[in-house]
Amino acid sequence: MKAVRVKEYGGPEVMSYEDTDVPTIGSTDVLVKVEAAGINFIDTYQRSGLYQIPLPATLGLEAAGTVEEVGSEVTQFSKGDRVAYTSVAGAYAEYASVPEEKLVNIPDGVSFHEGAAAMLQGCTAHYLSQSTYPIKNGDSCLIHAAAGGVGLILIQMAKNAGAFVIGTVSTEEKAELARAAGADEVILYSEQDFEVEVKRITDGKGVNVVYDSVGKSTFDKSIDCLQRLGYMVLYGNASGPVTEFNPATLGPKGSLFLTRPTLFDYTADRKSLEWRSGDVFNWINEGKLKLRVEHFFPLSEAQEAHRSLEGRKTTGKIILTP
Repeated sequence: MKAVRVKEYGGPEVMSYEDTDVPTIGSTDVLVKVEAAGINFIDTYQRSGLYQIPLPATLGLEAAGTVEEVGSEVTQFSKGDRVAYTSVAGAYAEYASVPEEKLVNIPDGVSFHEGAAAMLQGCTAHYLSQSTYPIKNGDSCLIHAAAGGVGLILIQMAKNAGAFVIGTVSTEEKAELARAAGADEVILYSEQDFEVEVKRITDGKGVNVVYDSVGKSTFDKSIDCLQRLGYMVLYGNASGPVTEFNPATLGPKGSLFLTRPTLFDYTADRKSLEWRSGDVFNWINEGKLKLRVEHFFPLSEAQEAHRSLEGRKTTGKIILTP
C-alpha cells in the first residue's frame, strides 16, 4: 500500500510518499480502508519535531473509511461498516490498523469527508465548549484562528449555547467566513490590536473565556482580554510554543484560570468518545453544525497540503484522499 512516511524531523520536504506493508492487526484491532484522512496542525508539530514521536512514522491522527478486516475479539464492527477515528497514528495511508475502542460508526447522511473532518476538530471543539469551559447562555468568548477548522466549528457550538462570540482572523475573506459561521464581532489582527478591540467591544469588561490555538504571538494579550475569574484555554501552538510564563500574574489580573487541554484526555474513555463524536454527528445531521470541507489533496501531495496549512492559505478543513 501507499503511505506518507517521515524518517527525520523537518519541513514538508521530509515527508515521502512510498510503498509500505499493509498494517497487521491484533485481536482487538480493526483494519480500516481509508477513504479520507484529515490534516491538522498537530501533524505539522510531529513532522517538525516540536512534538517528538518515534521515527520512522506514518503521519496522520484521524480518518474515515470502511472496515476491511476485524480481529478475533472485535465485537462492535464488521467488514463493510462505515467508521471514523482520531488519536491513532498512521492515517496518511491507504489502510490503517485501529483499536476497536477508538473507532466509531459514521451515521447515514454523514460523508467520509465529513467523518474525517468531524473527528479531531469536531471533538476538539466539543470538549472545549462543553467541558474545558462549559459555555453558558450569556457568556462571551474570544476565539483565535476563527476561520480555521476548529475555529469555525467552535463558533457554531458557542452560538448554539447562547454565547456572544468575538473571532480573530488575518484577512477580510476569513472574516466573512467567521461571520457566516455566526461570530458577532470579527477582528482583523493583521490591522487591529485585538486586545484593544476586545476591550472596546466589551466596554472594558473582557470576555469569560479565550480559546487560543495560536500560542506564542497571542498568549499574553489573550490573558489581558479576560474578565475576573476568566478562563485562558491554550490548546495549540500555531505561532510557536509558549515557553515562559509566571503563574503568579494570574492573581492580580483577576484570579484567572489557565489550562492546556488535549483531545486525548477528553476522549480517553469509550463513553467520552461516543458522547463527543455522537453529538457532533447528530448536530451535522440536524443542520445545527456545518463543516467547511473544501480543500482536497491526493495522498501523494501531502507535502503541498502541509505547505498550504502552515502558510495560512486554507480555511476550514484539509482532507487527504488515498
